[in-house]
Amino acid sequence: YGEMERALDSVRGIPRQLWHTPTELLRPWYGRAVARHIVRQHQADCAARGRDDPLVVYELGGGNGTLMADVVGYVRHAAPALHARMQYNVVEISAKLARAQRARAPPGVRVINRSVFDWRERVDAPCFVVAMEVVDNLPHDVVRYDYASGAPLQAAVRVYGDGELEELYEPVADPLIRDYLHVRATLPGPAYRSPALPPPALRRLRMRLPLAPNMTRREFVPTQAFALCRVLRDFFPRHRLVLSDFHALPDTVPGAVDAPVVQTRFDGAMVPCATYLVQPGWFDIFFPTNFELLSRVYDAVCRAPSSDALRLLGASRVCSQRDFALANAELEHTRTRSGENPMLDFYENNKFLLS
Repeated sequence: YGEMERALDSVRGIPRQLWHTPTELLRPWYGRAVARHIVRQHQADCAARGRDDPLVVYELGGGNGTLMADVVGYVRHAAPALHARMQYNVVEISAKLARAQRARAPPGVRVINRSVFDWRERVDAPCFVVAMEVVDNLPHDVVRYDYASGAPLQAAVRVYGDGELEELYEPVADPLIRDYLHVRATLPGPAYRSPALPPPALRRLRMRLPLAPNMTRREFVPTQAFALCRVLRDFFPRHRLVLSDFHALPDTVPGAVDAPVVQTRFDGAMVPCATYLVQPGWFDIFFPTNFELLSRVYDAVCRAPSSDALRLLGASRVCSQRDFALANAELEHTRTRSGENPMLDFYENNKFLLS
């Protein structure tokens, strides 16, 4: 970690990612743990189907290609027969990163320079979709609720000629926000109520007091993660998902639900901001993920009740980084001389969504 930080200290005047992901910091063991989970699940699925299908993987946002190299390397050594028929695909929106991935890719790996949200090719074969540290960078929308009626209002940002930014609110008209809020409100099981929206009785009481607000506090809703679920449903109908990200972050924007961290780096120090209304390109903005809620939304979209996907693949589940490592990591290789084990003790604010 120190070597990575020192190498970046000389980079001045340009924006860069400020957090080091477990894929990079714990290589190759983190990627090997992901690969071991995929291989075990694939072998179990093949046994259940009574058919020896090839292993097909789609990795979203491959970064520097570290996970790709570690997963393919593990399968090559641990399951050579499976590796011979393996199809590994990286879907990467950045042309620069796609070039770096192609330069690093083992034989047989396909790098597709495209946004997954522009994907139009239906993949009917059983496959794994892997998304490591992806949803924290996906766009969110801001909503607040009318204090009297509880109706949601969507935020828009006005940009003035001098660069000043102003937040405005209007009734929800964006189809993606509307669809997400509808799916969330109709989830099977216990009803979900936003933490931003107090119960009606408390709202009525608050409105009788002086200086009562007309809107609730902000809530950042994961509309693009919801859109990703739709892409998986429509174009990868027989997929299994391996998704990991942060479920909690320090120094988030105060006074909001599921708020992001907004920060930049100055003279080697992290500088957090108290608002998301900042100039584009100079700040790192990333979000914590409510995994339990995302799991329910994912199941509602991709594993609808009575659907073939639910019957054949089952519902999703959430586990901690530690539990995932206990089940899949080669812990004998990652124990330090002090007795600590970074695969278990680091990134306690990470979780996995598995389907």
